[in-house]
Amino acid sequence: MWSTVLPTVAAVLVGGQLAAASPAAVSLDSFISKEGLRSYQGIMDNLGNKGVKAPGTAAGLFIASPNTANPDYFYTWTRDSALTFKCLIDLFDSDSSDFGLNRSELETDIQNYVSAQAVLQNVSNPSGTLEDGTGLGEPKFEVDLNPFTGAWGRPQRDGPALRATALITYTNYLLSQGQQSEALDIMWPIISNDLAYVGQYWNDTGFDLWEETDGSSFFTLAVQHRALVQGATLAQKLGMSCAACSSQAPQILCFLQSFWNGKYITANINLETSRTGIDANTILGTIHTFDPEGLCDDSTFQPCSARALANHKVYVDAFRSIYAINSGIAESSAANVGRYPEDVYQGGNPWYLTTLASAELLYDALYQWNKIGTLDVTETSLAFFQDFDSSVETGSYSAQSQTYKTLTSAIRTYADGFVGLVQKYTPANGSLAEQYNRNTSVPLSANDLTWSFASFLTAVQRRDSIVPVSWGETSANTVPTTCSASPVTGTYNAATSTFPTSTVGCVPATDVVPITFYVIENTYYGENVYLSGNISALGNWNTGDGLALNAGLYTETDNLWFGTLELVSAGTPFEYKYYKIEPNGAVTWESGDNRVSVVPTGCPIQPSLHDVWQS
Repeated sequence: MWSTVLPTVAAVLVGGQLAAASPAAVSLDSFISKEGLRSYQGIMDNLGNKGVKAPGTAAGLFIASPNTANPDYFYTWTRDSALTFKCLIDLFDSDSSDFGLNRSELETDIQNYVSAQAVLQNVSNPSGTLEDGTGLGEPKFEVDLNPFTGAWGRPQRDGPALRATALITYTNYLLSQGQQSEALDIMWPIISNDLAYVGQYWNDTGFDLWEETDGSSFFTLAVQHRALVQGATLAQKLGMSCAACSSQAPQILCFLQSFWNGKYITANINLETSRTGIDANTILGTIHTFDPEGLCDDSTFQPCSARALANHKVYVDAFRSIYAINSGIAESSAANVGRYPEDVYQGGNPWYLTTLASAELLYDALYQWNKIGTLDVTETSLAFFQDFDSSVETGSYSAQSQTYKTLTSAIRTYADGFVGLVQKYTPANGSLAEQYNRNTSVPLSANDLTWSFASFLTAVQRRDSIVPVSWGETSANTVPTTCSASPVTGTYNAATSTFPTSTVGCVPATDVVPITFYVIENTYYGENVYLSGNISALGNWNTGDGLALNAGLYTETDNLWFGTLELVSAGTPFEYKYYKIEPNGAVTWESGDNRVSVVPTGCPIQPSLHDVWQS
């Protein structure tokens, strides 16, 4: 269950004491109360089998956003879904009535999520299959539980760890209710696959949470460390084995220390980039590995640690001068923040979830200081604290000291400032988009973003000192003397048991089916590969109307061309063939007979064809 310290609406927690709130704080509380309800409803609206904004989405799956164009987010992401369901599982476990949730309905939603993830784990996809675990690194799927086969930044290795953490949280609840068989037969097979993936692939590079950078990510490794620590504890409770959990968690922690550059946490390493590494990746990594029982440990970058606080200052300050809407905001006041200063996606703007994460980290730190009863100012964190008291010096300050009270009160106000900015730039209908314009503050990009809504709920829960249970940080914060990367090869098996009330199932294709064609052919610059066939979608053998394939994945060792289009009427047979158009316009067909296939159907669909040019 959650640890809970609930101030009243008209009071705030300052130095461990309740104090009268200012009118501005009361106004913020009013917004939080209203937006909390709106955010919970926004999450439910995006949930399959019930959400009004998620038509055709399988039970237990979240769409990232109802947007289907510029950008198209009508998919389900493993990462976003895991973070959102972790938020919901925590709400369920707390028996919270803050947002008018129905616990019985919410538990059905949680169990549908569990069942859906069991299906997705077994769906072969462009990242791979369950057989060797590689398929677990696939970042997103179609909303009908089928694979997404277009070009994408893959694999992404944070999803299995985040999903394991969410499912372990619910499993611990089941165990607290005496539901041992459900925990062992339904939950553990899914969790063990994800833990095996983390244990085997943590030291391999992959795309980070922004899906742009291929390297080693702080966020990914931080949540992987947490998942293995939790996994080891759960395995012991269930009488099962997770050797990789115990052996690999310390090594991940050892590697995590590489991301501290002496001034801030570098978001990504082992890559070629001109970025500074200042990134919300690191703020999110800290809040999603926050342990309410933990001390201010630098090794795990706990929110109240010197490293996390120094990093918070560097991160926020990096945006003060680049966003017009931050003009005139002092360093001791909250500022609008985005993903990273060099960001250009959709214009490179503040994000609701990153601004909320900046508040959440500070609320976490306030909780930890209050629980510990002291606040330490070190050389590393001094600049952070001097924003709130220019005369503060390094030292340890007890909760009874005036310095402690002055600093925590100011930091509480600072944290509220980030939520206040979200209040300022949230439209009257309470919708939280992905971003808001850096110059005009107008919401933009994907609307009603599920992750934005979940971020609001977790931030305001932490503001009220409502925190989830410990994940075991206090027994897993010792850094090995020597780092050793020796991952363990995992064992993977499809989960077969499910909850009796589950309504999860793949949606068979009957109408339009997206299918991706892959062909290997060595080409030279200016020579392009096309596809045509005997149906209108393929151009009816007209080389002027064929599908132009993409060379975006072409390398010297893998001469791959690909293209995706929608074919109608699942189960319909068709013929096709590849051809090349030379720089002078000449057409060259591949040799051999016409290829024959059938528009895919069934569950799950495997909408891709892999060919080699027929010479």
